Amino acid sequence: QGQLVESGGGLVQAGGSLRLSCAASGRTFSTYAMGWFRQAPGKEREFVAAITWSGGATGYRNSVKDRFAISRDNSKNTVFLQMNSLKPDDTAVYYCAVDRRWRRPDIATNEGEYDSWGQGTQVTVSS
Repeated sequence: QGQLVESGGGLVQAGGSLRLSCAASGRTFSTYAMGWFRQAPGKEREFVAAITWSGGATGYRNSVKDRFAISRDNSKNTVFLQMNSLKPDDTAVYYCAVDRRWRRPDIATNEGEYDSWGQGTQVTVSS
């Protein structure tokens, strides 16, 4: 299955930026799409962003478009989420995950399409 470890979370004021990283080990993830999800207190986990295995396509939830950017470095088995113009509504635990389908050509937004998950990193945005 491998292991995913997220880092880069923290406390930031509204309007600030954070860069999350997800380092994968134990298996090769370079031929699988990667995604970021988040879960706020009392809410269900929701899709944030995903990137295809090649990095050729990305997808975002509407509320983070133009503020967040997902990228990957397959040579380092790492995926990133650059978060700018953060808002208090972005406060959540952020999880990275691996798509279960080998070389999926499009973006999966349903968490059921992902089968490996990290432990999460807390992002708190103060107003």
